[in-house]
Amino acid sequence: MVIDENPKDAPRGDTVSALERGVAVLRCFTETRRVLTPTELARLTGVPRPTVTRLAGTLVALGLMKQDPVTEAYMLGPGVVSLARVFLAGLDVRAIARPRMAELAEATGGAVYLALPDGLDMVLIEACRPRASMLAPRLDVGSRAPIATSALGRAYAWSLPAPQREALLESLRLARGVDGEAAEAGLRRAVAEADRLGWCLSAGEFHREINTVAVPLIGPGGEPMALNCGGAAFVFTPERLRDEVGPKLVEMAKALAADIGGSVP
Repeated sequence: MVIDENPKDAPRGDTVSALERGVAVLRCFTETRRVLTPTELARLTGVPRPTVTRLAGTLVALGLMKQDPVTEAYMLGPGVVSLARVFLAGLDVRAIARPRMAELAEATGGAVYLALPDGLDMVLIEACRPRASMLAPRLDVGSRAPIATSALGRAYAWSLPAPQREALLESLRLARGVDGEAAEAGLRRAVAEADRLGWCLSAGEFHREINTVAVPLIGPGGEPMALNCGGAAFVFTPERLRDEVGPKLVEMAKALAADIGGSVP
């Protein structure tokens, strides 16, 4: 996320540019980028280093980030955990979904995830795995999956009205640069297949050795979500996903939608 540093261009509507920049700094941290130097934060946000340093100092004072006194590198602080817990606690759908997700995980032997869209990613808000699973989890609550290549993201994109989907595809093209064309082709192919089957497939496109299938879920207030199920590619072959797992996932999603007063597109 690159933010224009020009003060005269910074205000947009009712937004506060300093707050936008602070959030941009927080968004730089991912599962693979847990520790970042001021120079790296400046590069990732497009904000000059002196400004980044001031923003980071404020976030440290608020407990949302912390700084290593030796290396001066930054990482997320405990304050973000408190905010995340408040957010997750308010999602009643998690408590309702968990038993059904656990049942599907046991029935299929795969991992079952529930996720919400956030920018160009899907963020996992619930995860269930079979008790007999011997594989270490690749994803957990809070993990992010790219919309373009994950089954979760593709199911979300499929649920959108055509104009919103095209706007999303344009954003993906701009964000992914030279990889955008291939990502768009895969997403469009998955959406076309979903029109026929009722679910979206990702076969080794997000994680090379993982195959999953996903369906969209609309919450009672119209909020979009997605559910998926899958696992190791040698167990969850595309044929098994289409013939067995996909129909089971759709059935579970419809039952969950009835539980929460939502719908499955």
